[in-house]
Amino acid sequence: MSDRTIIIPAIDLIDGKCVRLTQGDYARKKEYSKDPLEMAKEYEDCGIRRLHIVDLDGAKAKRPCNLAVLEKIAGATSLDIEWGGGIKDSSALRSALDAGAGRIICGSIAVDDRWEFTSWLSAFGPSRIILGADVREGKVATHGWLKDSGLSLDELMGWYVPEGLSQMICTDISKDGMLQGPDFEFYTDLMQSWPSVDVTLSGGISCMEDIVKADESGLHSVIVGKAIYEGRINLKEIESWLLKG
Repeated sequence: MSDRTIIIPAIDLIDGKCVRLTQGDYARKKEYSKDPLEMAKEYEDCGIRRLHIVDLDGAKAKRPCNLAVLEKIAGATSLDIEWGGGIKDSSALRSALDAGAGRIICGSIAVDDRWEFTSWLSAFGPSRIILGADVREGKVATHGWLKDSGLSLDELMGWYVPEGLSQMICTDISKDGMLQGPDFEFYTDLMQSWPSVDVTLSGGISCMEDIVKADESGLHSVIVGKAIYEGRINLKEIESWLLKG
């Protein structure tokens, strides 16, 4: 089993279509022509095993809105799908699991309802529950990156690591969609502070060299979105990385 950094391609959904935002701004949306299922199959064909899907409509509506897309991808591929967006209560969480998600990303609920998120860690297990922490200027943003919680990342981690949290996705909003490279020092400090947690880097990956740096930094996994859509990283490069692993 390889311990190299895992590449997790991202599919962000609005109205069932693949889109990318820049720095979390819904007004700075770019729509891509490929069907989400087509994209997922291409990723699977080149050796990808895990897929990151965010329901951006769900994040704003506070309920999952694109479960039909999840069902299609889960039914047509064997990908391990992590799903986020609109997971505000246990019924929404179960609906996403029933639609085919293997892991659920919980962001706003972890900030807004500490008891509820802790109960999910216990009921569903840390292997299925991912803390999604989206950070802007040192503070955690929620509700589709529209609200500043005023809570620091360390405060949030301090709540849940003692409860068994074992995996998190941390998005540096200032880097997301900018294609300028991540702040590796930020993620290295995060891993050193919370060594029991598998940290996934999200935001800023611009080329394969960034993935190499992530691997050299010891990061568990990286989410790659816009760099693939914009042709900065192609599927052959990803396939080569996976074969070398």
